[in-house]
Amino acid sequence: MNQGMTSANESSVKEFILLGLTQQPELQLPLFFLFLGIYVVSTVGNLGLSVLIVLNPHLHMPMYYFLFNLSFTDLCFSSVIIPKMLVSFVKQNTISHAECMTQFFFFCFFVINEFYILTAMAYDKYAAICKPLLYQVTMSYQVCHSMMVGVYVMGFFGGLVHTGNMLNLSFCDGNIINHYMCDVLPLLKLSCTDTAINELVVFIVGGINIIVPCVTVFICYTFILSSIIGIRSAEGRSKAFSTCGSHVIAVSLFFGASIFMYLKPSSVAGEEDKVSSIFYTILGPMLNPFIYSLRNKDVHISLRKTLRKRTFN
Repeated sequence: MNQGMTSANESSVKEFILLGLTQQPELQLPLFFLFLGIYVVSTVGNLGLSVLIVLNPHLHMPMYYFLFNLSFTDLCFSSVIIPKMLVSFVKQNTISHAECMTQFFFFCFFVINEFYILTAMAYDKYAAICKPLLYQVTMSYQVCHSMMVGVYVMGFFGGLVHTGNMLNLSFCDGNIINHYMCDVLPLLKLSCTDTAINELVVFIVGGINIIVPCVTVFICYTFILSSIIGIRSAEGRSKAFSTCGSHVIAVSLFFGASIFMYLKPSSVAGEEDKVSSIFYTILGPMLNPFIYSLRNKDVHISLRKTLRKRTFN
């Protein structure tokens, strides 16, 4: 009897309130327009790069196949987070339990996707620089396609595990999430039940999906650096470093912020975590199209050709 009453009470929270990034009234409107601008730039950049890769056969090779999937993931990732975030700047931002869990699932799905896509891109660069004669075989269409299927399977499985883990939590009275999205650490802090097992699952599954890509990328770049040092011509070394530079920036930004956020207990989570999470949930997806295209001659040539065709037509 008591257990039934407890269960009924524990399931009383049907919706949450997302506090957003800040509660200071004078910052709400400027931040609304700032993040609206970021969302527009992110959408145009990722959608534009995806379309450019599809329209230009010149870009139909492994590097751009992965970049297309990265742009698609970033486009969806920012769309899962920013629109709901913008609401917090103009009114009280409520979200139902079902909507919160849905956002949380897709957030996990796209975050894990991003980890493994960046890892696949690191392996592609390793194959191109360390094994150039075997590159066509090592990175064949079948291999690239299988890698991307693996990426989405890992994302789906990880999202399913994290969301199932979150659905086991009970929320009694507290319904205020101190964040601009439904994220794992604020939800764990809000739960009225013992979260020790949940935290262990998050740490293990999250750790695997962070550490495995990190170690793989580190190994790839160890071999890459060794090969670059062995290149005799300064021009060759410069070209190799230039090829890897964009990817290193993207990996450092995304992996660094994620490790800082998730490889720690929920009790340590603080106000600064909301600022840290901006780097990989919002700034990363916005910057990636520019990081990979600003110094990329192939993208510049393809963009000019596409613009000429459209202008001529």
